[in-house]
Amino acid sequence: GVERTPYRSQRVAILTVTGDVDALTAPQLSDALAGVLDDGPAAVIVDMSEVAFLASAGMSVLVEANERMGSEAKLLVVADGPATSRPIKLVGIDKLVPLYATMDDALNSCVEA
Repeated sequence: GVERTPYRSQRVAILTVTGDVDALTAPQLSDALAGVLDDGPAAVIVDMSEVAFLASAGMSVLVEANERMGSEAKLLVVADGPATSRPIKLVGIDKLVPLYATMDDALNSCVEA
């Protein structure tokens, strides 16, 4: 599932993703990202700490969202472990989208920006 997590700053939107992100569930993530971008945040953090399986369809959604955001906002991904950060690094998405091991690290980078 994909859930929007309230955060104290309107400039930072957080999406918490759980379970599997595959061909069936990737459209939910895509829709959630599109909805969040309508609010015009400076940063969108996609928290994948609770994702058990990340398929190429899910990774494609991240790349497309990053392209859609352009210079308007930045996309950050929280992913740690073999189910998420490993495939993201293997495909090279970590070169396009900053990858963080923890939510705190991602939030700190937003504050510094």
